[in-house]
Amino acid sequence: MYYVLVRTLAQSVFEYIQKHRLLKAGDRVGVAVSGGADSVAMLRLLLELRREIGIVLSVVHFNHKLRGADSDTDEQFVAELAQQHKLELHCESGDVAALAAKKHLSLETAARQMRYDYFRRVLLEDRLNRIATAHTLDDQAETVLLRMVRGAGSRGLAGIYPQLSVVGSRLSGRSIVRPLMRTRRKELEAYLGEIRQGWREDKSNRDLRHARNRVRHGVLPRLERNLNPAVREALAETAEIARAEEEYWQSEVARVLPLMWTNTARNGMLQAQELTDLPLALQRRVVRATSESLGLQLEFRHVEEILGLCSSAGGAGKSTFLPHGWKVSRNKSELRFERAVAPKDLNYEYHLSVPGSVEVPETGSRFEAAVLAHAAVQGYNSDHFFEPSSLSAELIVRNWRPGDHFWPAHTKAPKKIKELLQERHVTGRERKLWPVMVSRAELVWVRGFPVPARLRPRGGAGQIVVVREVPAELSGSNADSSPHEADSE
Repeated sequence: MYYVLVRTLAQSVFEYIQKHRLLKAGDRVGVAVSGGADSVAMLRLLLELRREIGIVLSVVHFNHKLRGADSDTDEQFVAELAQQHKLELHCESGDVAALAAKKHLSLETAARQMRYDYFRRVLLEDRLNRIATAHTLDDQAETVLLRMVRGAGSRGLAGIYPQLSVVGSRLSGRSIVRPLMRTRRKELEAYLGEIRQGWREDKSNRDLRHARNRVRHGVLPRLERNLNPAVREALAETAEIARAEEEYWQSEVARVLPLMWTNTARNGMLQAQELTDLPLALQRRVVRATSESLGLQLEFRHVEEILGLCSSAGGAGKSTFLPHGWKVSRNKSELRFERAVAPKDLNYEYHLSVPGSVEVPETGSRFEAAVLAHAAVQGYNSDHFFEPSSLSAELIVRNWRPGDHFWPAHTKAPKKIKELLQERHVTGRERKLWPVMVSRAELVWVRGFPVPARLRPRGGAGQIVVVREVPAELSGSNADSSPHEADSE
């Protein structure tokens, strides 16, 4: 039984590697090992396959320093594992909490950024030409489901790619690869049990404050029981289909875009008639591609507004405003993308349900309102706690306007938002776009300031509304994951 299980799993991983051309003879592969079951199993499987593939292995570990002594014990465990198998160890640590505070990121996003920055440095320094991460079929299913419920097209539903090229490498072939994408997590844990290999458990992977953990431990098991026992495989297959279709559409966009689009750093011109002659699916992708070349990430509604300018009803002389002060105008034959100058053009307004979330492209972030039990709010910033009855069922997220006043807790009297931002030395475009929240026509939240005292939870409150701002997942970053679990890329 031991040999059959071990060899069958190793063969399945080998076939996946071959199918997607992830590794080849002569590759110097750094195996990213956190100490958890998935990454430890990946190391042991690649050790079994290294002669068959012809690769040289080493171990890569990044210590996030987020869990005190536990993080250091993880590092020691990984170092001993590398030594046991006579493998070189590439190891680094970083102050994730400091980076999160400095750049106003969530801990999860900051951890991923530091970890991947380290991976890229190791690759670009030519010590290795591949780094393998332990993303599984379960991680893929979770990623697809999270993106689906937040709203995503085929690009988002493509999920985690088997291979991620590293930008800026001097030589071709520097990449991060995912050899376990066809493998279930339970298979890896059974494999480790068969070979009697231990691993480290990260308690944060059970923390239900993270959306991925709620999907992993709550949503997907319910879907398996009540709708489809193979729901994880179905979601992973959806990603496989979406990736192939996205590759096709990218090639089509690359073919037609130069025929109808010209741009500079400040503006761009898109031929309206040529655009409308294309199938609708290609029209939408062309509009997204033109916007991305100007540094813009658009929501579906923005794309539809731009296409509306091309319709006979849209007509010449009309325009629509986009995030970050951009404007699209239609003349007789062209759509002109340009910076809008008037400050009023920077205004934005979005609706946020309680509970719920909404992305605000103008600030590059997502705003969330969660209703949590009093016992479950540990780790959240208490400056943003509300008594549930003090808020309406829907909040308005917008930039502040002249005349707005706010009364932060621990201050003597309300002040104009303009004065509060002047005291913080917030200037320029950042000040114009500074976000606030409105409930029942009253300002109840301002970025960087505590909630008004009279709106705070009362003693013994059973539930609390928590409001927070997190970076938007515009490139597939995984703001809701715990630091050691799967990344979206």
